[in-house]
Amino acid sequence: MMQAAKIYQTGGADVFTLEEVETASPGASQVRIRQTVAGLNFIDVYMRTGMYPVAALPAILGMEAAGTVVEVGEGVSDFSIGDRVAYAMVTGAYTQERVIAADKLVRLPDTIEDETAAALMLKGLTAHYLLFRTYPVQAGESILVYAAAGGVGSLLCQWASHLGARVIGCVGNEEKAEIAKANGCHHTILYKQENIPQQVKRYTDGEGVSVVYDAVGKTTFEDSLDALRPFGMMVSYGNASGKVAPFDPSVLAPKGSLYVTRPTLATHVATRELLLDGADQLFTALAQNIIKPNIQQKWPLAEVAEAHRALESGATAGASVLTLLQ
Repeated sequence: MMQAAKIYQTGGADVFTLEEVETASPGASQVRIRQTVAGLNFIDVYMRTGMYPVAALPAILGMEAAGTVVEVGEGVSDFSIGDRVAYAMVTGAYTQERVIAADKLVRLPDTIEDETAAALMLKGLTAHYLLFRTYPVQAGESILVYAAAGGVGSLLCQWASHLGARVIGCVGNEEKAEIAKANGCHHTILYKQENIPQQVKRYTDGEGVSVVYDAVGKTTFEDSLDALRPFGMMVSYGNASGKVAPFDPSVLAPKGSLYVTRPTLATHVATRELLLDGADQLFTALAQNIIKPNIQQKWPLAEVAEAHRALESGATAGASVLTLLQ
């Protein structure tokens, strides 16, 4: 028997229960994996609270993990027992063992530890599609990154700085500002205290940024638009403060013929080709020391409620993980 953290209803962090579960054998095109580490992400909080729907209750949350293949189902040829693997955007990571479709997995290079992979898959693939697919950042451009000391934000800052962009990071306090600067931010804004558009214009000689990567949502949407240069793109990819309210698109014209998009990683890993392309570029960037996962918090599976409280309160920095097997 293996342990899993389940929820029987949506709500606060206290809805988690730790239970003994039995893992079924894999069916056709599936594998069974024994998981060592799971990543913690804001999407997990959204699903726990009910902001994002879960397929059914009770549910096991968590969207990324790493481990080892222990059984393969009929028709699986890409993986064998003993292979080290990881995945992202497949619900059900908060468990020591699970069955998963083989085409959702990537094989881990020997140089990447399970903990690194579990902290990197969802957040790293998100940073990849934001920088290379949603808005391909070019050297010399100015960009604005919210939650610049967080899991995705830290990777965005590191990668964009390597690309030659001028990176401006929004953070919640001075301590996180130092973390953001260490991860490649050229300038930081205390977004709860300072006027974001004014500070952006100050750092860009009045021009504004080419793109805003906004994971905060409701409370920062208008400031994000006002921080853009003409023809700039507002990328709203998270809802930490709540969902963005409906708005009249005609406001985009007088602000500079702006663009707004709401992407999701699910689309960018929807096919095997997209998943492997993103993972290959992610692992290459890691191998070349362009990015580092920056794991700052670890909790055992039994303390998943405490981990969620820390994550949604803004008390975390960098990446956070749950250790599943000791």
